Amino acid sequence: MKWPFGKKEAGESAESAGSESLEAEKKPGLLGRLFEGLKKSSGRLAENVAAVFTKKKLDAETLDELEEVLIAADLGTATARRLRLSLAKDRFGREVSEVEIREALAEELAEILRPREGALVPDPARRPHVILFVGVNGSGKTTTIGKLSAKWAAAGHRIAIAAGDTFRAAAIEQLSVWAERSGARFIARGPGADPAGLAFEALEIARAEGLDLLLIDTAGRLQNKTELMSELAKIVRVLRKLDPEAPHDVVLVLDATVGQNALSQAEAFRAAAGVTGLVMTKLDGTAKGGVLAALAEKHALPVHFIGIGEGAEDLQPFAAGSFARALTGAG
Repeated sequence: MKWPFGKKEAGESAESAGSESLEAEKKPGLLGRLFEGLKKSSGRLAENVAAVFTKKKLDAETLDELEEVLIAADLGTATARRLRLSLAKDRFGREVSEVEIREALAEELAEILRPREGALVPDPARRPHVILFVGVNGSGKTTTIGKLSAKWAAAGHRIAIAAGDTFRAAAIEQLSVWAERSGARFIARGPGADPAGLAFEALEIARAEGLDLLLIDTAGRLQNKTELMSELAKIVRVLRKLDPEAPHDVVLVLDATVGQNALSQAEAFRAAAGVTGLVMTKLDGTAKGGVLAALAEKHALPVHFIGIGEGAEDLQPFAAGSFARALTGAG
């Protein structure tokens, strides 16, 4: 069953933590929302860094404690060790302040993350540009598709959305609402339909109608369920019968609240579907935002967007420098 909709508008330490909130209020626009959205992660990290630097001198013991703080903040062991070595190289034995350490952490973290900046931009040479969205249950795939559809429709792109999560009637209904808001062509079948067959049909329709983008949702699945991961591989194979290069992007949507489990998710979905980029959602709802650094260190994948709130404007393009400063609470 297919429901095309008419065009509509797309819009629709305690002291340290306190100072961060005030700092966020001073920052304009997107940067201010980023600082506010990462407040839980930066607040915990700032409080623990402050506790380490009660004696000020950067000696081996202090570096050990700082490394433990960084690991506890979900930055991962490799990232924590790299940050430790960088600080020791230039500042070992010196008297340092908490503010100086946070600034240094922000600078080094930005260097780690900068190679992972990667915009997801519709390619006019591909009509349609096919983007497959994958991830576990509750990661925010469907909402991410809706927000991106609104964003790209507002920029003038003609879009089709395929409701490939055929196991959940609620997911189909949710996507239909987003499609109506953005004026996207909506393609769906009833609950229980074959997702690969739906993806094939959606690509046929998008090609026949000369659309710019085809966004395909998939059922949320646990990364350790072999039969469900095999189904993703089947969707990719079926799409390539029509277009050998499709899908042109495979976006893994990760929920920041799962912390280090995001690393195993990335590994499994890369193997099953050839993931080409990441979106990390729900950074505003967790103190585990540092996991994005661990992902950057382990997986050489671009981070396209980060989600720091419920609104469409809270799905922001990933910018390494701004994220690093917001995460560390640097001014």
